[in-house]
Amino acid sequence: MKAQDLIGNWVHSHEEDAGNEMVFRPSDHTFPRSRGRDSFELQANAAIVRGPGPGDATAETRGTWSLSASGDILISAGSGLKLARVLKVVSVEPDRLVVRKD
Repeated sequence: MKAQDLIGNWVHSHEEDAGNEMVFRPSDHTFPRSRGRDSFELQANAAIVRGPGPGDATAETRGTWSLSASGDILISAGSGLKLARVLKVVSVEPDRLVVRKD
C-alpha cells in the first residue's frame, strides 16, 4: 500500500461494519440516509476530520497525516498537531477502505 492509495475523502459506511472492522467509502458513494457520518479527507499534505457536531452541523478539524511503516494511518490535529487518531488499515481499494476498530 502506498500513501497515494489513501488520498481522498473517506466516509464511514457504518451499515457495512462487521466484527472489529469499520468500512469507509469515497464521498461520492451512494449511502443510505443517516443522521450523520464521520469522515476524513486525506490530501497530499493535510488531513481534515469531519463528524456530526452541535445542532447537526458538521464539525471539522484540520491537521496532517502520515502512513506508518506498519501501514497505519496517523492523523495529527489541533494545537501542536498532537496525534489525534490511528487507523489500522486492513485493506484499501479505490472504492473501499477497511480499518480495525480498537
